[in-house]
Amino acid sequence: MSQRFSIYIRTKEDIMEAVQAFGFVPLFKNAVPGYSIEENVSPDAWFGSDTDGVWEWKGPVIRESGCAYGKFFLGKAVFVSSKWFPDFANWRRDGYDFDARFDDELAPYKDKELFDILEKNAPVISRELKKKGGYTKDGKKGFDSVITRLQHQCYVLISDFVYEKDKNGNPYGWGVAEYSTPEVFFGKEFRRTLYDKEPDESREKIFDHLRKILPEADEKTLARLLR
Repeated sequence: MSQRFSIYIRTKEDIMEAVQAFGFVPLFKNAVPGYSIEENVSPDAWFGSDTDGVWEWKGPVIRESGCAYGKFFLGKAVFVSSKWFPDFANWRRDGYDFDARFDDELAPYKDKELFDILEKNAPVISRELKKKGGYTKDGKKGFDSVITRLQHQCYVLISDFVYEKDKNGNPYGWGVAEYSTPEVFFGKEFRRTLYDKEPDESREKIFDHLRKILPEADEKTLARLLR
């Protein structure tokens, strides 16, 4: 039985436990007050700390827990457990693999073009994906819009964050997003079970779950998160 959403983040392990317990854990403030890591984190684990915090933990959380991560709720980042992501992807994809979506004229060519490059090279860090797709300084525009839309539809996720290293092998700077497809990230079992249900059945299953962990949220707000 799911419990009401309640977390306090001090460590990387706290995030992993929250993802396991609640299935969907947004990083930032969103339409449901209190439903995010940002609103429930120790100040020492957010900006301004001299030690590693949430920004450095994102990659390890993805790798160690095997969860999905991407801009899944209203264009904002969310951790989704491996248990819940197949239903989430089934709903967001509306039962379509990407080729079928494109063939039915439900996706623009620029999305198809970038997705095909990503699928062929996954996992691939963002700057390499931009380069391969022609999103260079004097090239195409709109990379962020396309990659965000592909994440929202659950055809793409962020599989890690990669850091530059100094001459001594120590990481530095901001982590660079590494993109993949759920099929590559989760493997054969995901591909086998993804479309086992009707999309509406997956949506209702997730909706019921969110009602339980977020009893204070109204139906309209939950629907906004899932649309």
